[in-house]
Amino acid sequence: MLSQLSATAAQNTSKVDWWKYLLLAAIIFIVLPLSLDIFRLNLIGKYLTYAFVAIGLVLCWGCGGILSLGQGVFFGLGGYCMAMFLKLEASSPEATAIQSTPGIPDFMDWNQLTELPWFWQPFDSLAFTLVAVIAVPVLFAFIIGVAMFTRRVGGVYFAIITQAIAAILTILIIGQQGYTGGVNGITDLRTFLGWDIRTESAQYLLYFINAVLLFGCLFAALYIKRCKLGRLLVAMREKEDRVRFSGYNVASFKIFIFCVGAAFAAIGGAMFTLQVGFMSPSFVGIVPSIEMVIFCAVGGRLSLLGAVYGTLLVNLAKTSFSESFPQLWLFAMGALFIGVVLAFPDGLAGLYQSYIQPWFKRVFKPKASKPDVPKQAVQAAEPEADSASPSLKESPNAPA
Repeated sequence: MLSQLSATAAQNTSKVDWWKYLLLAAIIFIVLPLSLDIFRLNLIGKYLTYAFVAIGLVLCWGCGGILSLGQGVFFGLGGYCMAMFLKLEASSPEATAIQSTPGIPDFMDWNQLTELPWFWQPFDSLAFTLVAVIAVPVLFAFIIGVAMFTRRVGGVYFAIITQAIAAILTILIIGQQGYTGGVNGITDLRTFLGWDIRTESAQYLLYFINAVLLFGCLFAALYIKRCKLGRLLVAMREKEDRVRFSGYNVASFKIFIFCVGAAFAAIGGAMFTLQVGFMSPSFVGIVPSIEMVIFCAVGGRLSLLGAVYGTLLVNLAKTSFSESFPQLWLFAMGALFIGVVLAFPDGLAGLYQSYIQPWFKRVFKPKASKPDVPKQAVQAAEPEADSASPSLKESPNAPA
């Protein structure tokens, strides 16, 4: 059974339609920058930061069957690590001279802190910050994975636990206002190593950096999906016990892919902080985590490209719909998720494979031309047919 599942997965991933990736690259790198103003382009860049999370969910949920409803935790942790560095840069003694305690972030001064907390001090270094953006969420995911997967916790129970972790972390961030900025988060982020990130040129550059990192994660996920690890993940999703009885350590594979999804989400969170200029607990809790799962489901939980398209489509719909009906957006989001699960469970990618791709093959498939038969061959074959027919008529056993 395991060999059949591996063979099926290998057959499904044996070919890569690179033109689809080139089409997505053309849309992101050429079409959108040329057709949108800087405000809308920065908005698209913010949407693309969510696509990092959706790509990680394709690996965890689509390939490995690990449904996490707490990916906002890793998105927020990566964003907060970057925000801490930017906030310390904006809180120099000269810029905070009017505070009671110059040299610390403004929200710390408001909460009567007199010195910078110890866990904030290393974020004064860019090198440490870049490592922490990946290391902190991955370490947190590793702890969760070891605690859950070694005890064979999965399915609905794992989804509920990750949702509870997202709620707990949100409450913790809001409650520790003097250290985290509370419900407002870390705001008023202006410069990155002295470079003003609020200018139009900076927003253009950050958009392209974000797009390059997105394609880097996309190709890394494609490699994982096509290698032996990807086939084992599919086998674990279908028949976990058989994979375990075959001698594989299922918990280790689940922990690894869960950490990979956390790393992708953390990169998206860090780029979100750079492009938007703040980070708050509203991107860590239950609602954003469920929205990220919806992005993946709408695009297709088995498709990496579908995750990117689904993220863009849902967020564009959210922006346009919430401007007119802000109170009804959550209901529309819930109806969208239910509709996707019931009507087309494979998302946009499933619709493309079931309807659009066969239509293209029928329309653009070249018609097979009949081979030209020389007239001499036809004339040579006719006497043989005539000579064969009398023998059939003269045969005594021939039917009347």
